Amino acid sequence: MTSRLTFGVLGGDRRQIALAESLVLNGYEVYACGFDRTGFAADVKKGSLDDVVRECGIVILPLPVTDDGVFLKMDFCEDKIALDDSFAEQMRGKRVFGGMMERLYRTSAAWKEIDTADYYTREEFAVRNAVPTAEGAVEIAMREYAGTISGSRSLVAGFGRVGKVLARMLRGIGAEVTVSARKPADLAWIESYGYRPLLTANIGGGEPYDLIFNTIPAKIFNRRVLSDLRGCSLLVDLASAPGGVDFDAAEKIGIKAILAPSLPGRVAPKTAGEIIRDTVCHMMGE
Repeated sequence: MTSRLTFGVLGGDRRQIALAESLVLNGYEVYACGFDRTGFAADVKKGSLDDVVRECGIVILPLPVTDDGVFLKMDFCEDKIALDDSFAEQMRGKRVFGGMMERLYRTSAAWKEIDTADYYTREEFAVRNAVPTAEGAVEIAMREYAGTISGSRSLVAGFGRVGKVLARMLRGIGAEVTVSARKPADLAWIESYGYRPLLTANIGGGEPYDLIFNTIPAKIFNRRVLSDLRGCSLLVDLASAPGGVDFDAAEKIGIKAILAPSLPGRVAPKTAGEIIRDTVCHMMGE
């Protein structure tokens, strides 16, 4: 596959390294900025922001674009790129893709006039990222739980994308899987898949669990619920901000709770980068 399209990859973590390499392997020309402390396995052209602005018609920003709302996220570079009017003006005339773009848009009014798209909001992106997220959760449990997952009493709170994939993986390993949901239709599907259904509002009703995985982005595991849990020695919170666990209460009660955000980028950066590539290419095709 060959193409005269030129991509600029600006900043990010190991996902963006894999993204840039996979674009090159697909026949595209790629300039990367913000990777001074690392190298690339493929023929990625490392350059400056000016190089990207001059050479590239398509720019891909990281996920998230910024951690602090002031500077571009760049894990492999000491220099910083400020997200201000000047940066926005340099993006005029380009197609700009990024993940979690809301904070970027607040840095300059010029973004209203620039062709941008947020790949993080795409359903295909979320669904495909559920697999490395679930695998990362299983890896955490294998490392932190004193017993085996096989034979464990495991609760998956939430029957969304990650909950569905994680429940299937846990049962495949041999766990006794309970899955919670709010809607009667979801509870029916949970039962049809062979899991034990549980109304989310009834979590903490005295049922014993060895492992709990939360995927619900609401404070489900508050002090009252945590106090009512029996036997739980590990709680892994996979939910997006603001999360679903009162970590101070968990520590006082004696439950080991682990916050595990952004698992795809940490446990499977190659796959996560390829998911970004495919999502952006689909968006361009549309």
